[in-house]
Amino acid sequence: MAAANQDSTRPQNTRAIMGFLQAHAPFSSMDEDHLAHFAEHATLRFYADGDVVLSPDDGIVRKFYVVKQGRIRGERLNQKADKTETTFEISLGECFPLAAIIGERPTRTLHRAAGDTFCLSIEQDAFVTLFSESESFRDFCLRGVSSLLDQVNQRIQSGAMASMGSSISLSTPLERYALRNPIVCSPDSSVRKAVARMHENGVGSIVITDDSRHPTGIFTLRDLRTMIAENAGSLDAPVHQFMTKDPCCLTAQADAFEAALLMAEHHFAHLCVVDEEKKLIGIVSERDLFSLQRVDLVNLARTIGTATHLRTLVSLRSDVSRLVDAMLAHGADSGQVVKIITTLNDVTVRRVLELNIKKNDPGIPFTWLTFGSEGRQEQTLLTDQDNGILFKTPEGMTEDQVREKLLPFARTVNDELAECGFTLCKGNIMASNPKLCLSDREWDDWFIRFIDASTPQNLVYSSIFLDMRSVFGPTDSLHQLLERVLTRIRKNDLFQKMLAGNAFQRKPPLTMFRNFRYVSDGKKRSLDLKRQGLAPFVESVRVFALANGVESANTLERMDELAQKGVFDAKDANAWKDAYSLIQAIRMRSHQEMLDKGEELTNYIDPDDLNPLDKRILRESFRQAQRLQQKLEITYQL
Repeated sequence: MAAANQDSTRPQNTRAIMGFLQAHAPFSSMDEDHLAHFAEHATLRFYADGDVVLSPDDGIVRKFYVVKQGRIRGERLNQKADKTETTFEISLGECFPLAAIIGERPTRTLHRAAGDTFCLSIEQDAFVTLFSESESFRDFCLRGVSSLLDQVNQRIQSGAMASMGSSISLSTPLERYALRNPIVCSPDSSVRKAVARMHENGVGSIVITDDSRHPTGIFTLRDLRTMIAENAGSLDAPVHQFMTKDPCCLTAQADAFEAALLMAEHHFAHLCVVDEEKKLIGIVSERDLFSLQRVDLVNLARTIGTATHLRTLVSLRSDVSRLVDAMLAHGADSGQVVKIITTLNDVTVRRVLELNIKKNDPGIPFTWLTFGSEGRQEQTLLTDQDNGILFKTPEGMTEDQVREKLLPFARTVNDELAECGFTLCKGNIMASNPKLCLSDREWDDWFIRFIDASTPQNLVYSSIFLDMRSVFGPTDSLHQLLERVLTRIRKNDLFQKMLAGNAFQRKPPLTMFRNFRYVSDGKKRSLDLKRQGLAPFVESVRVFALANGVESANTLERMDELAQKGVFDAKDANAWKDAYSLIQAIRMRSHQEMLDKGEELTNYIDPDDLNPLDKRILRESFRQAQRLQQKLEITYQL
């Protein structure tokens, strides 16, 4: 009530400015007193089209501006081209110049009114007071778009939380979960003695360590059940004969998400926590990770990985969608969620392959390849198949004879994956296509032709086949193939430039005046978040990665490695990662909403359905894609 009375005593103009500010980030998350401070010290000024608002010639910046109406265009001189270029546009509710006023220096960009424009401004003293007293304002000033991304992620999480309840975040370090002083024994201890120690301490596992306390194995109640059921040996035999050797280990600084992914992918329920010297300091079980959550990634992965019928795999696909909701609620960001989806997809693909090998083994060892978004570990709930087969030709057989055995098997697998929700590829990029069921020699020849003949079709293929990994079978041949492919691309400047030119055509959906540019395929006022939003990042980053010998296919990991190599500025890389993650987060939330409504999944959204913060940060994310493409343009002189 006091706040209402205080508001009524404020001048009408102050209340009007506060109302305007509250509709825009970061002001929407600031306290009323801080907003009132801004409003009481603000001046409103009109700028005609073309008027200079702020210039490098003005010296140290003394004012902080917010656009009340119209737009501000940032201009810089391109010395190579000897012409002035527009580097950014600032629109309604956005502020400037953050870096210059914080750094107490002149701006490096000329700010000009684009059309009739009104700006609110406060003097440096008022800005310093806000910066000092308002935590949310200070966070925005220092971190910019990253702080807005946090707000979006928090809202996505809180929406999912409504049905999930609270929990510890998946970013929590393992030291918070790990059982200290775990039960251990030596490799020569008998199984009977090891089980007795587990029973005395009420635990389901015991770690086998050497004299230096390095974990050499782990023995669990599951191992005991298997041993007895299969009559594999005596309880008086040494435990090292039945333990799981070389248990998976993580450091105490690793987080719960990393542990959960490892458990899901490899179907184990415990992992060891070690220090910098690889000495055992604790143990974590899947029950520890998820005891406070109704989220069971590890159990779902195990259920998929041990399914005995195709119909079971089909029925489990709906559980994946529920898990995505749960993971968002428990603090997983968009990068983590797509890796979760990819991990579960990998487990599903492997199980379909295993079930078919049991029924009709082709008798030829092979590697099942996956391309595109699955190859990059960036799949969402809307996915189709992009796969192939790599094989070594057995002695005494021809490559065509091997294909005769593998292709019918691959056709069955492709069809069953379609039943599990992985739609058949319209472009026939599938293992049942004879052109994609090849020996290691044929794949090598294929990539030589692919790189040497930079045809338009090959450039289209680049977005598929240059993001490749295996999900089943031996990996040595694929690793050797990828090493040769990367070496050839690094040595082929023309192919790199062609790739860059192709990536440069993937324009983010912004007009010159920072309005959205909608798709032109009949969808009214729609943006395609995959083709228009994510693809400009994916395609551009791929070029830099391939040119600089980065083997990882994941876009975020590629950006990290490029920053480590000095190809990307670290601040730029972080801004691009944040922008890419934001678009992916909005895309995933849209998919969840479509599922809730029983609608067919698409990558289209109408930006008018977004709230002002989402709309603003989406626009900023597309602008970051433009900046990345500018780097591509300059590097390859496009």
